[in-house]
Amino acid sequence: MIAQQLVNGVMLGAIYMLVAVAFTLAIGILNFLNFSIPGLFMVGGMVTWALLAQGWHWSIAVGAALLAAAFVALLVERLSYRPSRDADPEVPLASALGFLILLENLFVIRYGSDQLSFPALLPDFNWRLGGLVIGGAQLVSLAVAVALVLWLSVLLRRTNTGRRIRAVAESRETAVILGVDVGRLVPQVFVSSAVFTAAGGVLFALNYLQVSATMGEGVGFKGVAAMIIGGMGSIWGAILGGLLIGLAEVLTIGFLGADLVDIAVYGLLLALLILRPEGLLGRPAAREKL
Repeated sequence: MIAQQLVNGVMLGAIYMLVAVAFTLAIGILNFLNFSIPGLFMVGGMVTWALLAQGWHWSIAVGAALLAAAFVALLVERLSYRPSRDADPEVPLASALGFLILLENLFVIRYGSDQLSFPALLPDFNWRLGGLVIGGAQLVSLAVAVALVLWLSVLLRRTNTGRRIRAVAESRETAVILGVDVGRLVPQVFVSSAVFTAAGGVLFALNYLQVSATMGEGVGFKGVAAMIIGGMGSIWGAILGGLLIGLAEVLTIGFLGADLVDIAVYGLLLALLILRPEGLLGRPAAREKL
């Protein structure tokens, strides 16, 4: 039973991992805690559901949802981050939170606040390994999450774009002196964060077969917790934190009950902040860079 719970925890953690990576991209590169990310998570799931309900093929619906999230992310960059990037950090944070509230209320007005049934896009099959049972949706989610993380790792370490991103993360002023077009690079970071987040929303809907206008709130908080647990600004820390949050949640439900999930998850965060404030893979007294 413990082994099965561990497998389920890793599968759930893969979704939290994508959200945590999206937060990490924003704060590690731009020093901006992008609170619109839970809204982008919701856009991924809800737009896919809405288009499927209209008869669109699943591949086109998912692609359109990712494009919609990318468009919203560009609006956040243009209307929230760019005008206030030189102001106090609280200013763009508050305006990004306004985008989250706006997105949620627009979808509530259009579709209501109730949970909506998401269609099963994959055949109902299970992969058995010894006594373990892994669902088809879980396998797809894990494969997609790992592929996205590997793509990001290659992008950051092996490409010119990645080198420019890391230069901006280290020092925006130095990057400008070296000829990096920061004005062009920043929107790319927002779009990358949106793709990770919206993909997480689609995978969440695929696994749990339900969506709602507020589906991003709880996941968003856990994504922030995963980022902090792993270490602010560390991509691999965000990955580790997301997996730990997923494991903590599933194990708590399995052995203590669903009522204690939030106590266990945020208790883990509090304990880590007391014992190691910089996070598991963070650097003492400084935010780790990409």
